[in-house]
Amino acid sequence: MKISSRRKFIEDSFKVTVAVAVGGPIILDSAAAFAANQDHVAKANGDDGPLKFVQAPLGFSYASLEPNIDALTMEIHYTKHHTAYIKNVNDAIVAEKLNYSSEKEFFDNASKLSAKARNNGGGAWNHNFFWASLKPGTSSGPDGKVKDTITNAFGSVDKFKELFTQAALTRFGSGWAWLVNDNGTLKITSTANQDNPLFDKAEVKGTPLLALDVWEHAYYLKYQNKRNEYIANWWNVVNWDEVNKRLG
Repeated sequence: MKISSRRKFIEDSFKVTVAVAVGGPIILDSAAAFAANQDHVAKANGDDGPLKFVQAPLGFSYASLEPNIDALTMEIHYTKHHTAYIKNVNDAIVAEKLNYSSEKEFFDNASKLSAKARNNGGGAWNHNFFWASLKPGTSSGPDGKVKDTITNAFGSVDKFKELFTQAALTRFGSGWAWLVNDNGTLKITSTANQDNPLFDKAEVKGTPLLALDVWEHAYYLKYQNKRNEYIANWWNVVNWDEVNKRLG
């Protein structure tokens, strides 16, 4: 089943000076990640309505990431898990009479939300971000600005991949690994469950640039308990063009 092409995922970048964690400073245009999917949200909400999360189209067929991610996993992940997060957070918004007008405002108040609103809101946003981070074909790795930025921050692309892989492997239980811009510094972090670095009390806050879902439902049909193999093959389908857009 083919999904129609998705809209531009991140818009309206702003300039920041990045003092990278390793190496010298560079100038980086970083997208405001909370604006991801805002065109869909705006159309769903109208001009005056309360926030409503919207599931972004995949932009590729379920089978197009094979052999790295299998079609059945993609179909279940998108149509069951992600769809449920969208429905549940919107139900919570209505039932709890939440009046937030944007995803940014929602996450700025994450610590005040009910478990249902928080967990499903994170799941809704995280997956929209994750789908846009994937691309059919075999990735040759980062190039251009993102390659230069990562090399300056971590010493090399290989070192970055090693550190990111370790963050994903060592996230106990379910969660996510992230590359973020934290007030001008590139950092690798991970979050539990459906939390993300935009939450008001995230351990490491920042603008997400790349994310990896390490919930078992993301890989268990194909890889079973071999999370390491899933991560290694995921690098083959990273959408580095999208990461470059997020840099601006």
